[in-house]
Amino acid sequence: MIVTLIVLCEVGFWVLLAAGLALRYVARKPRIGAAVLLCEPLLEVVLLVVTAIDLKNGAAPDWKHGLAAVYIGFTVGLGHSTITWVDARVAHRFAGGPPPVKPPKYKMARAAHEWRTAARWVLAAVTALALLETAVLYVGGDGDTGSLRMWQRTMLWVIVINLVIAGSYTLFPKRGPKDRVGAGG
Repeated sequence: MIVTLIVLCEVGFWVLLAAGLALRYVARKPRIGAAVLLCEPLLEVVLLVVTAIDLKNGAAPDWKHGLAAVYIGFTVGLGHSTITWVDARVAHRFAGGPPPVKPPKYKMARAAHEWRTAARWVLAAVTALALLETAVLYVGGDGDTGSLRMWQRTMLWVIVINLVIAGSYTLFPKRGPKDRVGAGG
């Protein structure tokens, strides 16, 4: 049931996003469109409540409960930026908006972009870690929480990988075309 609900939440996310943007740009109802987009977090609340009820009713914590926590964490950390990214493209394509701003490609501007991206991923992973730890405490010492702990280790790897990527752009900034021409002779 939890996996089905996660899939329904993901489908619901994209349906609400499409409906909100259609109302905003096609129907020219920006306030109603924004209201529809603001309903998206309700999906995660439902998932959280259903997961908690499932555990309270005696379900053994397993990978599905961990996946629910990770899904909620990633929605918290990446949901807004995903909506903003899609909104900019829909506005440009269908409503005559300006072209979406492309991320910088070179030097410290690129490093700053990578740190902002890493911050979103770290927020997602930390949120998932907190939910997973809450689930571990909720289940108590009697339950088998190994699968929840496995998800926590995975979230720690997500944090490390994103920090390494952002750090690499800081320590080894990508040089622009002008820098390469001058260096080659």
